Amino acid sequence: MSQSKYSRIESNRVVPSVLDVERVLKALKIPSEAARDLITLARQANVEHTSWRAVAELGLWRKQSELKALAQLCTLQRLFNPAIPSGLLHVPEYARAALSPVVDSSPARDVDKAVSARLNRQTVLNDPNREFQFVLTEQAVRWKRAPRHAMADQCAHMAELSLRPNIDIAIVPQTAEVSGAALNSFVIYDDRLVIEELFSGEVALSDPRDISHHENLFDFFRSHALSGERARALLLSARDQFM
Repeated sequence: MSQSKYSRIESNRVVPSVLDVERVLKALKIPSEAARDLITLARQANVEHTSWRAVAELGLWRKQSELKALAQLCTLQRLFNPAIPSGLLHVPEYARAALSPVVDSSPARDVDKAVSARLNRQTVLNDPNREFQFVLTEQAVRWKRAPRHAMADQCAHMAELSLRPNIDIAIVPQTAEVSGAALNSFVIYDDRLVIEELFSGEVALSDPRDISHHENLFDFFRSHALSGERARALLLSARDQFM
C-alpha cells in the first residue's frame, strides 16, 4: 500500500478495502482473533446498498452517466442478466419500456432523459480496447417487455452487436440443464468491483472474496450457454417469431 493511500485512509477520506485492512493487520502483526473482528468490520463497510428510490429522486439519467464513467475506468466487464438484457444492449423503444414505471409504488422518473442517457452510455461499446462479456438466459431474450416490432428490433440488434470482436454474447437456452438458480443480475468490473441488482436497489461489493465468488458464478452460467453462431441463431430465431 502506498503512503498516500495510507494517509487518505488515516484521515477518513477513503474507506479501506478488505485487502487494505488485511495488509495493515499483517504489517502490524495484530493477533489473529482481533484481526478477524477487524476484517469482518471491513467487509461490512465495503458493502454499499443504494435504493432505486434514491436513484430516481436524483435522476435515473445521472445513474446512467455514472455507469458510463465506471465502464470507462475498466477494460473488462462481465455481465450476467437472467431477466432482462443489459442496458448496454437496448434499442431505444426497448429501453423506454425497461425504464418506465410498472407498479404504483415505483418512484417517478424522467423517462425521456433516462433513455437518452442510457443510449449515450452505450458509446463505451465502440472502444475496441474494452471487452464486454454478456451472459443472458433465453427467458431474458424472449420476455415480451415491449411491442412485437420492438422485441424483434432488440433481438436483431443483439445479434448484430455479437459480431463485434470486443463483444461476446452468450445465452443459456431454456433446454439447458442448469442446477444453479439465476437469482439476480450482476456486473463484474475487471476484478475489483461487483454491482448486484435487486428489486429494491443495487449492492456494491468490493471484498475480493465476493468478487471471486461472482466470477465463479459467471463462469458457471457461461459454461451452460450458447455462444457465437449458435447464440446468434437463437437471437435471429426469436426475432423472426416476434415479426
